[in-house]
Formats: sequence, structure tokens, C-alpha cells
Amino acid sequence: MSEINDTLSTAGQWQLAWIKFRQNRVALVSGVILALMYLMTVFSGFLAPYGPDHRFARRPYVPPQGLHLFASDGLHLPFAYGLKEHVDHTGRTLFTHDPEVRYTLQLFATGDSHSFLGFETDLHLFGIDSAAEDGLFLFGTDRQGRDLLSRILYGARISLTIGLIGVTISVILGAVLGVTSGYFGGWVDELTQRTIEMLRAFPQIPLWMALSAAIPPDVDQITSYFMITLILSLLGWTSLARIVRGKVLSLRSEEFVMAAQLMGASHKRVIFRHLIPGVLGEIIVVATIAVPTMILAESALSFLNLGIRAPMTSWGVLLQEGRNLTTLYFHQWLLLPALFIVITVLSFNFLGDAFRDAADPYTD
Repeated sequence: MSEINDTLSTAGQWQLAWIKFRQNRVALVSGVILALMYLMTVFSGFLAPYGPDHRFARRPYVPPQGLHLFASDGLHLPFAYGLKEHVDHTGRTLFTHDPEVRYTLQLFATGDSHSFLGFETDLHLFGIDSAAEDGLFLFGTDRQGRDLLSRILYGARISLTIGLIGVTISVILGAVLGVTSGYFGGWVDELTQRTIEMLRAFPQIPLWMALSAAIPPDVDQITSYFMITLILSLLGWTSLARIVRGKVLSLRSEEFVMAAQLMGASHKRVIFRHLIPGVLGEIIVVATIAVPTMILAESALSFLNLGIRAPMTSWGVLLQEGRNLTTLYFHQWLLLPALFIVITVLSFNFLGDAFRDAADPYTD
């Protein structure tokens, strides 16, 4: 116990912040979940059993399948049953298990070609015989017979990276403009604050929709992706700028800042060497909480067909099929992308709360 007290008494602020952060089990679990999510974006082609546009023309709206270990004749390696279709009294085609057909799960199976760590390969983590009539549909299929699990994994590339890229741009803008506004004051502060007030006066979602609708529909998908990211970034820096400005207003009268100025340090050195490190904790907290906002914004715009558009795949694009009551009633598994959005947003929020508490380690 004395060793712990000695450690706490001699630890610096960053060490105290890390000690306090480690005590938050929910934040640690959230960090692990997010790490797995972003690893998923890197290895999505390898993890997905099929390509995002691989179609099983005769298997639309297949419900999620399970893997089995036991059959009527005993224990087996993990396998999936084949499918047989029939038409019910309403004319809908339904799919049920065919106990006579089994597909054994294969590890490191071959399938659709994809890019893996810069190399083209057809190797996948798991799958079934590529010559099989049916596929392995752990999350079911959509109306075109595409595997939903594969599309969710590929969609994570867009939905998760757009948050990181957008927040990076927002953090740079918000930190620099907030520090500059608080440090110089005068007309610089007035101009910055009036600009922030003007941007925040508009309702956020309608403004996003209006700017996204201004993107020409004939631009290529990569250009559209970066334009959406830029729009979200240019409108997302205002909150951080105000928080940073308030912190800088209190820091600029501190002795270490005044000492640097008296020693002839330039404004640039004072800002980047003394003030920005002083507000780094606030920047990290706001950035962590801003990422899920970006993800939700992209998903909302794509859901309304104003953001990322097909044939690119994002979680918002996948949710477009859930806009009608028929889907909600008969094909609820098509809403599974929303579950990934919820898990990601909650994980970021828990992580942001933990960072906020750890940023001030001297409070209980």
C-alpha cells in the first residue's frame, strides 16, 4: 500500500491520468471494442466471407443462419444447413433449413478476390465450398441476395474512417482557431466568435443536408466521400474552438506564459509550445466525443441518400433498406447495421467520459 502511495505522490499529471483511466473498467472494455472495430476495417476483406457486391440471385431475404455442431447422426465439425424455399399463402418466398444438405465450415477458405495488406488475394478467414449452391449467411441476405455480414464489414471502412478523418480536420481547425482567439483577443477574437455563432445558429442536420445535396450527383465515389468528410469537418470545429478559447483565456495570464513572453518567445512558440499542450486534455476529450457525432451524421445523410451513395457501402447506405414498413415487419435482420452504429457510438461516449475524468486526475 505504501508503494502505491509513493507512486501517486511522485507521479506526474499524465501518469495520474493514466492511473485514473485504468480504474474505469467500462472505458477499458470500450477501448477494446473500438480497437477491434478499427482492426475490422483493416482486415474487412479477409474477415468477410464474400465481396460486398457478391449476389446469390436465388437467395434474396434469407434470414440469418446459424452454425451447428450436432445433427441427427451425432457430432460434426461446425456446419451450416442448406436452404430450401417455399411460397406461403401470401405469395412470399420463404427459406428454411434443408436437413439433407450440409456445408462444413472451412477456415482460410478461397472466395472473392480482395485487397489484403496491399496484396490481391482470394483468401478469407472462413467460408464454405465456393461451388456450393447456397452461401454462408450468418447475418442473412438483402433483397439482392448479398450477404449482410460481408456488407457490414466492408461498410465499416467508410463509416468508421469518416469519423476519424473528419475529427482530425475539426480538431486542427478548432484547436488553432480557439487558441488564437483566446490568446490574441481583440478583433481576432470578435471575428472568430461571430463566425462560430453564425455557424451554430443554423440547425445542424438541415445544414448538413443542404450542403450534401449541393454535391453533384455525377462525381465519382471517392470524391463524394472526401467532400462529405470535408463538409462534416468544416461544421464540426465550433464546439472545440469555444472550449479551447475559454481554457486559453485562463492560461494566458499564467506565470509560465508571461515568462515565455518576457524572454522574447514569438507568438507562434507561445501558442504551439505552451498553450496547445496546456489544453491537450480538453482537445482529446472533445475529439473522442466528436467521432460518434461524425459517424451518426454520415449514417443519417447516407440513410437519406444525401451522403455516401451506392455502389459504395457504409452503414448508413445499408440502413436505407429499413425505410419501409415491409422490411421492418418481415426482414428485421436488415437493421443489424444499426446495432453496430449503437455499439460504436456508446463505446466512444464511454471512452470520452473516462478521458474527461482522467484529464483532471486531482478530482474524485
